[in-house]
Amino acid sequence: MHIHILGICGTFMGGIAVLAKQAGHRVTGCDANVYPPMSTQLEAQGITLIEGFGTDQIGLEPDVFVIGNVVSRSNPLMEEILNRGLSYVSGPQWLAENVLRDKWVLAVAGTHGKTTTSAMLAWILEDAGMRPGFLIGGVPHNFGVSARLGETPFFVIEGDEYDTAFFDKRSKFVHYRPRTAVLNNLEFDHADIFSDLDAIETQFHHLVRTVPGRGLIVTNGAEESLDRVLARGCWTPVERFNHASGWLATGLDKDGSFNVTLGEELQGRVQWNLLGAHNRSNALAAIAAARHAGVPAKAACEALGRFENVKRRMEVRGTVNGITVYDDFAHHPTAIATTLAGLRARVNTGRILAVLEPRSNTMKLGVMKAALPGSLQDADKVFCYCANLGWDAAEALAPLGSKAITLLDLGMLVETIAQEAKPGDHILVMSNGGFGGIHEKLLARLSA
Repeated sequence: MHIHILGICGTFMGGIAVLAKQAGHRVTGCDANVYPPMSTQLEAQGITLIEGFGTDQIGLEPDVFVIGNVVSRSNPLMEEILNRGLSYVSGPQWLAENVLRDKWVLAVAGTHGKTTTSAMLAWILEDAGMRPGFLIGGVPHNFGVSARLGETPFFVIEGDEYDTAFFDKRSKFVHYRPRTAVLNNLEFDHADIFSDLDAIETQFHHLVRTVPGRGLIVTNGAEESLDRVLARGCWTPVERFNHASGWLATGLDKDGSFNVTLGEELQGRVQWNLLGAHNRSNALAAIAAARHAGVPAKAACEALGRFENVKRRMEVRGTVNGITVYDDFAHHPTAIATTLAGLRARVNTGRILAVLEPRSNTMKLGVMKAALPGSLQDADKVFCYCANLGWDAAEALAPLGSKAITLLDLGMLVETIAQEAKPGDHILVMSNGGFGGIHEKLLARLSA
């Protein structure tokens, strides 16, 4: 089969391209922004990339056009596909019908921690010799790639609640039909497509409806929103983590190690260098899901001791003159707060300079702006890049007083941070985008 992917350079659609190529399909694709690293990764797989959405791509005559959710009506190539009545399908639907069919799908859903938990779960299965396939919205260091077809029926996928395509407004995860479903947490997000939290809970319940009676739902027992989702109807066994009757992290050490219990029974101990309650929560979810697929909890705990995390999750990008620069994907106030708390636990009284780009659609709309000051309390200084915002970042961060600085120019932002930084400081850069290459710019300026 020849598939042509519209919006191929996104992490999810790029992952589909890799899986399709590994499955033996001919794959081509196009996007508005074709540049490294995704472009080079795809070209290394033998996938032809085209810049833009020109209508001449109809001449490729693929068997089907696979449409990413970056594509909307008025896109010239999409309009031509519609006018000619050509075959097209969304990315999640193509994936479900051509890759996930007949697989034991383990899907990880939630507002936060999907990528890390999926990576943990895939690694636990890999460490147990189960050679799973996976599609993850990041690059786990243990694998070095974000997608792999795998050699066994087991397939781990990050279950995104964002909509599927312009012609299918259901969440992506509704297509995956998991046998093992993880519900990590649930907060309001994606204000550009969801009107309120209840609308997101409805989508999560659509996911619950697809899990078979012989499957398993692993859910966060500390989340009232997930309790409400399950109260709408559940036909599948449920195991809870962060819950007294279920999976708990106990016996926490300063190095981040902890015991794992199920009920009152000790299952094993995770000895690693990851910090933060969010990572312990992610680990519990991954251990419970892996046990459902056949990995004993003790073995899962030991595997996590060899887990190397995911790129852009508290990733050290470099250290210059005693100043360490980190990169993190955090972009929601809750994720910002938990990321800062984890770094604070690691550096103790060391100074943290938080650098934030409110880039997600939700943040650009200003829906979460009132929660930002509270989420940044653990930082000693806050630098906010506020270009392209529809709200006043200085006003929103005013409760932080002189601790917060807002700037519209990226070059000035780098210079201001560099002048503030001192040996022993920790610069935490948080964005869900490339942030104009600020990490390299900061390291170069600090070296100078």
